[in-house]
Amino acid sequence: MFAINRDFAPPFKLIAPYFIIGVLFYLLSSIFAFSLDISSIGYLSPSVIAWVHLFLLGFIMMTIFGAMAQLVPVVLENGHFAVDLYYIIWPLLLFGTLMMAYGFIFSPLVLPFGGLTVLIAMLTFLFDTFMTIRKIEKKLNFTMISVIIANIFLLLGVVFGIVLALGYSGMISINLTDLLKGHVYLVVMGYIVTTIFGLSMVLIPMFGLSHHFSWRPIKTALVLMSIGVLSVAISSLFDLLTLSYLGYLLSALSLLLYVFQMFVLYRTRARKEHDVYAKSLYVSLTSLVSSFLLCIFYIFSKSEAMILVTGWLIFTGFFGFIISGHLYKIVPFLVWFERFSPLVGKEKVPMLADMIPIKSANFQVLFSALGVFIGAYGLLLSNNDLFKVGVSFLCIGGIFLLRNLIYIIRFK
Repeated sequence: MFAINRDFAPPFKLIAPYFIIGVLFYLLSSIFAFSLDISSIGYLSPSVIAWVHLFLLGFIMMTIFGAMAQLVPVVLENGHFAVDLYYIIWPLLLFGTLMMAYGFIFSPLVLPFGGLTVLIAMLTFLFDTFMTIRKIEKKLNFTMISVIIANIFLLLGVVFGIVLALGYSGMISINLTDLLKGHVYLVVMGYIVTTIFGLSMVLIPMFGLSHHFSWRPIKTALVLMSIGVLSVAISSLFDLLTLSYLGYLLSALSLLLYVFQMFVLYRTRARKEHDVYAKSLYVSLTSLVSSFLLCIFYIFSKSEAMILVTGWLIFTGFFGFIISGHLYKIVPFLVWFERFSPLVGKEKVPMLADMIPIKSANFQVLFSALGVFIGAYGLLLSNNDLFKVGVSFLCIGGIFLLRNLIYIIRFK
């Protein structure tokens, strides 16, 4: 549990664009998925790579950056080094993501420019984060350590990405397949998953009121994930196949320990209701476990469809639901904190639960979950029509998510 101090919290108007644009990208990437012809694509197809970057950079990274803008100073109990930098990060990330998606589909020559724009956005984010961390004098806790490790991996992942963009556009000659493996692992497993590790241990115990639980599983998971990511990144540079397999194994063990840690938090929570937040976590962890099982089947079948389904479940299921679920907790709190906390003791103020459109939020969880699992089943069977049905449900869920977010932000 961490105390919230108004001196550390940036204004909500600074953070709101990250959440709104992030959800818009969630909807945009869902609509874009209609253009994917799963009967003829592979995981290295330009359209698939474009979709991945729309979802990864536009939704996941945009939303995480917004959350980190609020949570880093709160966790560190120290103000941002230069909080106004966040006013330029989201426009750079927005236009860089759109340019990269355009480059993958229509013109590879645009990729370096989009990649450079994203690089500037991420370097600006990293600069403020590291300078903010540098200001603290107290002992680093688990969340602080995970943030530091995650941002180091992000920096390395961005460097790999720029080299990939130059190679993809034909400006330099590189082994795209091997370097892509390192880039994906550094960004997805190194930054996103490691960040989720750290933030989960702040947010989930706080929202579930979990107490007196062991931290050993998540601490071990962080160590294993860090070694695993480094192993895969190094193997992608020097073509060391054995080292990459070691990295995959350590990463899998790390994620299993994370699932176990979530089970521990579930068992020790004081707040028992199965609200939208809890339902989102259930879908998220179910998607993660399902992707594990598919990876095991892939080892024996070597089916490319297994890779596509695993990626779909991790992105739309695990990442999509753990992020959207936390939006239903983070955004109402930030709005309440800025708009209503000064009125406490002076007049009647709403509860956080009053700010969430419960029925609409439940519809979002239902339609999005149907979209994830029906879409995964369509990919598994290489059935284009079934996949499009799943995408349709995902789009409806995205519309509900956008509607709910605007409702919460405008709540009075």
